[in-house]
Amino acid sequence: MPVIGVPRETFPGETRVALIPQHAGQLVRDTHAVVVQRGAGHAASFADDQYEAAGATLASDADAVFEQAEIVVKVRPPAEDEAAKMKRGAIYLGFLSPATHGASVRSLAQQGVTAYALEYVPRISRAQSMDALSSMATVAGYRAVLIAASAIGKMFPLLITAAGTVPPATVLVLGAGVAGLQAIATAKRLGAKVEAFDPRPAVAEQVRSLGATFVEMELPKEDVETAGGYAREQSAEFLRKEQEAIGARLPKVHAVITTAQVFGQRAPILVTAEMVSRMPSGSVIVDLASESGGNCELTRPGATIEHRGVTIVGASNLPASVPIDASQMYSRNVYNLLKHMYPKADAPIDSDEEILRGARLTRDGAIVNEAVRALVERG
Repeated sequence: MPVIGVPRETFPGETRVALIPQHAGQLVRDTHAVVVQRGAGHAASFADDQYEAAGATLASDADAVFEQAEIVVKVRPPAEDEAAKMKRGAIYLGFLSPATHGASVRSLAQQGVTAYALEYVPRISRAQSMDALSSMATVAGYRAVLIAASAIGKMFPLLITAAGTVPPATVLVLGAGVAGLQAIATAKRLGAKVEAFDPRPAVAEQVRSLGATFVEMELPKEDVETAGGYAREQSAEFLRKEQEAIGARLPKVHAVITTAQVFGQRAPILVTAEMVSRMPSGSVIVDLASESGGNCELTRPGATIEHRGVTIVGASNLPASVPIDASQMYSRNVYNLLKHMYPKADAPIDSDEEILRGARLTRDGAIVNEAVRALVERG
C-alpha cells in the first residue's frame, strides 16, 4: 500500500494542485494512503478540511510529505532541493520539462527516484485519459482567446445595432493541435470570424468542422509529424513557405493565437518582426509557445509588449489562471495514471509496459530516456 504525497507547489504564480480532494478520496477508498501538505490546494479553492474529509492525512510542511511519500505527485518539476528530499527508491509523477529543468532530472536520478514525466505519456488510445499535456493545452487554448478578446480594440461578434453594423473580429490560429482547436472553438463561440493554419493537411477537416477557414499553403515534401503524433522540426525552406502563407493573411487579422511547438525543442518562428508590422494597429498576438522561445520573433516570455501598435502577449502558464478546472483535469490524469500503475493497491503493473516505459525518464540512479539524457547532457 504505497503512500502518495502531495506537496504544495512552490513555482512562482503556480496555483494548481496535483491531486484534488475527490481523487484523493478515491485513492483512499482503493486502500492507498494519501498525505497532503497543508495549504496545497488553497490557491485552487480546495480547502484542507476537504482533504481530511476525503480521508487524506495533512502534513505541516513539504519535508513531512517527502519523508513519508513513496509516490510524490506534483504539477511543476521539483526543484533540485525537493528532488534531493524524496525517499530513495520513491516514484515521482508530474511534468518534468527536461529542456529547461535538466538539473532537476539529474537530481531525481541521483536520488534513485523513478520519475515519470506526464508530458511523455505516449499518445495512444489507451493513454488518452492520462494525457495531461492535452488537458492543459485545452485550458491554454481557451484562455488565450479570452486574453485576445480583452486586448484588441474591437468586439469579437458581428453586431447589428441602431448605430450601424459592427463587423466581427478576424482571428487567425496558428497550429491545430489540442490548444489550437480549443482556441478555434472558443473564438467561434464568441462570434469571431476564424481562420486556422497548420502544415498538416490532415487536420483541415477538423478545422472546418469547427466552422473555421483552413489556410492552405504550398507544401514542400517533408514529414510534418512524428510517429508519436508531435510536430516535427522543419527545414528552412518549409518554414519560409509557412511564413509566406501566414503573412498573406496578417493585414486583415485582428488577433493571432500561436500554438505551434516542436516537442523538446525551440518553437519555430512563424511570425517575424517584419510580419508583425503588416498587422492593423490595435491588433494582438497571444503566443502560447512563449516558454519554448515563442512563435513570434518579438515575443518575450511572461511579458506583454507593443510593437507599432500591435500588442504581443508572451503567454505563460495559462492553466494556472483557471486553477479550479485546470486542477480537476490534471488530477484526473494523475489519478488515471496511478490506477494504471496499481490496478490493485498492493499489486503494481509491470513497469515495462508501453505507457510506463514511454513516460519514464529516470530509474535506478540513471536517466533512462536516451533523448532526454542527451538533452540534459547538452544543457
